Amino acid sequence: MSVKAKKHLGQHFLTDENIARKIVEGLSFEGYNNIMEVGPGMGVLTKYLLEKNQNIYLAEIDTESIDYLKNNYSQVTESNFVGDFLKQDFTFINKEQIAIIGNFPYNISSQILFQIIDHYEIIPEMVGMFQKEVAERTAASPRTKDYGILSVLIQAYYDTSYMFTVHENVFNPPPKVKSGVIRITRNPKAGLAGNEILFKQIVKTGFNQRRKKLSNALKPLNIPEALKTHEFMDKRAEELSVADFIAFTQLWKENQ
Repeated sequence: MSVKAKKHLGQHFLTDENIARKIVEGLSFEGYNNIMEVGPGMGVLTKYLLEKNQNIYLAEIDTESIDYLKNNYSQVTESNFVGDFLKQDFTFINKEQIAIIGNFPYNISSQILFQIIDHYEIIPEMVGMFQKEVAERTAASPRTKDYGILSVLIQAYYDTSYMFTVHENVFNPPPKVKSGVIRITRNPKAGLAGNEILFKQIVKTGFNQRRKKLSNALKPLNIPEALKTHEFMDKRAEELSVADFIAFTQLWKENQ
């Protein structure tokens, strides 16, 4: 028995055991006792997670996959399953820390990352496989074509590293694009506390017209008078580092 990959769920099952092991070993397993795997499919990562001394939660919405995992892994029971990752409120772990891992469905990859940010206080780290383009955007540096909204928002909360690239031929069915594995580790989000909403507005508005200087791109937000001559106004969003955006948000707040 195996699970039929479903296109509408973005399923591509990893078949390479060495890559599966490398993804699992990318987690530190330090400072938490809970791990949630997103989209376990047929358990290629799950089997290695079950070897760890952790509470394992499986976020899966495919009933065929759920049945397969329960039938093929004796340690997996109904109590391991928690449903749709994007609908998690994590109340079941009573504010404990939980790491996230997965061969993520490509059609919801950005949503997965934003869900992690939304639960920053309880998610210390994540290791996951994304479409290569998304993985590169997440880990991108300023002044590169991949650097954008996703890069800045993730890196404001998590230190991000691109681990390795995965070829199409190690999946069933093979996707049309290469994949990339990244690791993110929570950082102190220095200077951001209390300014998150404004920070996201500035970042998103700045990059929405990324070819324009910020003096023009940020006009919809009613730029404070004191900032209209700030040096950043002559730059484009892609030229500002994450720290620049955070500092600029603080100044904006002070001058509103």
